[in-house]
Amino acid sequence: MIDKFKQAFQEEARENLVQLESVLLELSQTPNDSELVGKAFRGLHTIKGSGMMFGFDEVAAFTHHIETAFDAVRSGRLSATPDLVNLALGALDQIKAMLDQAAGRGAADPKTAEEILAKLRELTGTPAPEQPAKPATSGERHGKPETAPAKDWHIRLQPGADLLRNGANPLLLIRELRQMGSLRLTANTDAIPPLAEIDPDQCYVSWDMVLSTPATGDEIRDTFIFVEDSCELVIEPIAGPATPPAELATVSEVAPVAQAAKPKYPPWGRRASDTPDNASSIRVPAAKLDQFVNLVGELVTVQARLGEIAARCEDADMAAVSEEVERLTGALRESSMNIRMLPIRGTFERFRRLVYDLARDLRKNVELTMEGAETELDKTVIEQLNDPLMHLIRNSMDHGIEAAEARSAAGKPAKASIHLSARHSGAQVLICVADDGKGIDREAVRTRAIERGLIAPEAQLAESEIFSLILAPGFSTAKEVTDVSGRGVGMDVVHRNVEALRGTIEIASQPGQGTTVTLRLPLTLAIIDGLLVRVGKTRFILPLANTVECVELTRRDVENAHGKRLANIRGEMVPYVRLSEYLGIQAERQEREQVMIAETEHGRFGFVVDQVLGDHQTVIKNLGRLYRNVHAVSGATILGDGTVALILDLHRLAQDVIRTTTVNKRSNARSSRPKVVA
Repeated sequence: MIDKFKQAFQEEARENLVQLESVLLELSQTPNDSELVGKAFRGLHTIKGSGMMFGFDEVAAFTHHIETAFDAVRSGRLSATPDLVNLALGALDQIKAMLDQAAGRGAADPKTAEEILAKLRELTGTPAPEQPAKPATSGERHGKPETAPAKDWHIRLQPGADLLRNGANPLLLIRELRQMGSLRLTANTDAIPPLAEIDPDQCYVSWDMVLSTPATGDEIRDTFIFVEDSCELVIEPIAGPATPPAELATVSEVAPVAQAAKPKYPPWGRRASDTPDNASSIRVPAAKLDQFVNLVGELVTVQARLGEIAARCEDADMAAVSEEVERLTGALRESSMNIRMLPIRGTFERFRRLVYDLARDLRKNVELTMEGAETELDKTVIEQLNDPLMHLIRNSMDHGIEAAEARSAAGKPAKASIHLSARHSGAQVLICVADDGKGIDREAVRTRAIERGLIAPEAQLAESEIFSLILAPGFSTAKEVTDVSGRGVGMDVVHRNVEALRGTIEIASQPGQGTTVTLRLPLTLAIIDGLLVRVGKTRFILPLANTVECVELTRRDVENAHGKRLANIRGEMVPYVRLSEYLGIQAERQEREQVMIAETEHGRFGFVVDQVLGDHQTVIKNLGRLYRNVHAVSGATILGDGTVALILDLHRLAQDVIRTTTVNKRSNARSSRPKVVA
């Protein structure tokens, strides 16, 4: 059980650290914002307090020093200077390292922690531990001047039924109160039941306390910040002389005081089974969620098989049951997909720190803006987006955005901008990374591509084709290699990761105005809507998200094209490929064929099939390692009759056809040149 709580602490602490980073980066822009200072303090206090409860003593002790500094900022005795913000960001990195070490992933350098604390003492004017100093008074320990008058507070802590189950320890809270001043308390044990009825996971003791401290009521309440919702808490100032500990009121006598604050939870002492569950959300391990989606995928496959059996039986009752199962399976599938959908905000927020650090290292003034952070994607897609977006931002910072002097000379604002945006487009998500830098030098890209033998010197390329060259492995136009970029690795990583997600990359750039890179990604990688088609006797799945329409192709249409693979779609000439020829499938040419028109990264492209069989809920199954180099196939699925159908990757298929056609044209051009005889 304690391991479960420790894992929960790790997850929540990392989430808090991401939020803290965002708060600190905002604070660096508006250092006088008291609300941001309060958020930073509360975030640090939560990590410290929950760390103490779950045995992360080193994390709690280290965080306590940073928390104390922000308490001083909160009370106006210290300013949120850039040095303090930078130091706090470094402290967050150290806390992450300490959490990794506790989880068995790497080791935290204790020297780094010592250096951070030494700089913090220098900023706050706190003497080092080894220096002789007079013992600190209770006020000094909590950032109050020694002359601040102490005040008496009555505190009543009555743990809720789930406080211990959530891993909290009330004795640690009392210990923290003792550090704030003089504490006198009495334990109320009247509610302890007979031994046979005791629930070991429930706390039956409550406490009445008198705390003499110069701290404010809000500062006292901060001690309970992470358990306040799971207990009844009363904090009231005492107007007259404090009641001696031996004469503290009993539970029955302080009942009116406790009732003054309306309890958020059921009466203390009630069993957990009697407590209504008012939680608006629950935390579920990702492995359980993946298992659930896999089971839904298997159910979709079984439902397809049932549909085929019902169609063959021609039984009305069987058909009705099959239709009902199909309806329920479809609803379950949508629900399971929605559960896996997460907003991309968390991923976007991580890059605030990256931009902040790079701007400092590169001595550039850059602002990161966001749009569409609530756009939702499958968690599997989000998990694989971190590396591509990181490399795109690093490239923009190093190559795209100019130094402040160059921007001023070009009439641009001194502060540059990197804009992250996300939006839905049908069954896909478009994620854009845009900067207002100098743009991509087309001639430099072309020259470098010729030097590396990627294109022929006489090649005539469209702008989009030139930009796509920077995605080649090892390609870089940088004149020197820096710590940030220049090795030609980043864009190759972007290309490979996006292809692994069955996505595409679009690059647009204007000289002097900036560059925009758009990642077009599927919403999910588990189950997709597909179109089942037949080529010869073989069936394939075409992703429905890419398909625009289906038109007929007759023999007369082929003859009118005079041997060119072009289809006239309402006046637009669309190139097409006959899948039977491309895939090497023996099939008799039919009088009327079907052309599936799809949107690819190269524009509209047609795929000729023999027959369109209909829509198909496609559960994607990964192919084995033997098929890892078959780029035109993105996976497979099991049909209702138990056979396997391959899922075609239309983007790569169109790319391969265009590349093959271009190579053949170059080969024919070289062979037709007149030979020179010496």
